[in-house]
Amino acid sequence: MRNVKIDEFDRLDRDVVALGNDYAQGFILPPHQHRRAQLLYGATGLMYVTTQDGEWVVPPQHAVWIPPETVHAVRFAGVTTRSLYIEPDCVAAFIKHRRCEVISVSPLLRQLLLEAVDLPPLYDSPRDRTLIQLMLLELAAMPVREFDIPLPQHPALLALCQAFLLNPSIHDPAARWARALFMSPSTFRRHFLKQLGLSFSAWRQRACVVSALAWLIAGKPVNEVALSLGYDNASSFATMFRRVTGQPPSFLSPSLRRRRRGLRQHVSEMNVAFMALLCVYAVIRQIIREGLASSSGTPTFSGGYIQAVYLFCL
Repeated sequence: MRNVKIDEFDRLDRDVVALGNDYAQGFILPPHQHRRAQLLYGATGLMYVTTQDGEWVVPPQHAVWIPPETVHAVRFAGVTTRSLYIEPDCVAAFIKHRRCEVISVSPLLRQLLLEAVDLPPLYDSPRDRTLIQLMLLELAAMPVREFDIPLPQHPALLALCQAFLLNPSIHDPAARWARALFMSPSTFRRHFLKQLGLSFSAWRQRACVVSALAWLIAGKPVNEVALSLGYDNASSFATMFRRVTGQPPSFLSPSLRRRRRGLRQHVSEMNVAFMALLCVYAVIRQIIREGLASSSGTPTFSGGYIQAVYLFCL
């Protein structure tokens, strides 16, 4: 289902409702909440998700997990989304996330999300139910990315954090913040850690990385991004970026993303044929094993294996 509101389907008798929506550049969803948990996936563009606990930046091919009843606002930068709305009872059984988190989206999960949006609202075929089940299992296995910027509850410290995010610098000293709060440097560091759960240096580093995401996705050269954040050169920035994200800054280059999309499409087409062959091979091998293990020596065709091939090939 595409470009519809979850309110129309929230009480649907299904554990998972999948919706697709297209948002214009700069479109903002004001603070709201859902009875169901939401997985918000951005196939293109950039998303900024804000809650009372912080801000999450969601680059392309990533998703943000939003627990049930969590008040959040979303700002979109040219995004085509795919969302899953999951019943709270189902969340407890499958999903380990208890707070907002940005997660990686594997090629398999991506394809399942794209397919789920085209399911009928009251999907009921064995294939459709199997697809939803597999999607939940794959979602539960996805790694978390540290693309969030936690924010404090303390008003004065919050103001300093928000000002930093407008002009981030990796060399901004803790002593300056301490003076602004009329604290000693050691007292400030303890206060900061208590408020945000991160040391000042770790928060500053993460804030710089997350701020860099938007610039890199927009095509700004890595060297310019590094200098804008106060790094001496692109190499030192790239080292820090890889340490935090597990990927080089070039991974977010628009031209590289386009090449990867073309390669993924080609590989996906090859994988479908290859996986079909593997599935048939596995079934034949199991039938032979059953035949060898039976007293008559005659293979028996298990309905479960035949059904597996049928579901896969649909």
